[in-house]
Amino acid sequence: MDATSYSGLNSYGKIMIGDRAFEYYNNRKVEDYIQIPWKDVDYVIASVMFGGKYIPRLVIRTKQGRDFPFAAKRPKELLRAIRSYVPPDRMVRSLTLMGVIRRRLRQFFNKSQS
Repeated sequence: MDATSYSGLNSYGKIMIGDRAFEYYNNRKVEDYIQIPWKDVDYVIASVMFGGKYIPRLVIRTKQGRDFPFAAKRPKELLRAIRSYVPPDRMVRSLTLMGVIRRRLRQFFNKSQS
């Protein structure tokens, strides 16, 4: 499936879902690839907009704490394919802009009350 990787500089390539790993290959430089084994995937975080009608990007977070953001041409199909290898409780939605603002305000007021 066609995709874009946002790790470092943007690069265009292909995503492949295998039975052992998630793989991304750059179109121009085949040596530039990302391969994440399923056992190293901690979370799959998806940005969901308009009630699930639009998914602009997803992030794969590894157990080492590294994030790999991607955008896919057909994100719903990609998430369905990933779902067979990652447990459903490890596939989450990202916070909305208002959710991030609310969390920051709560942290600020809780900190100032202490």
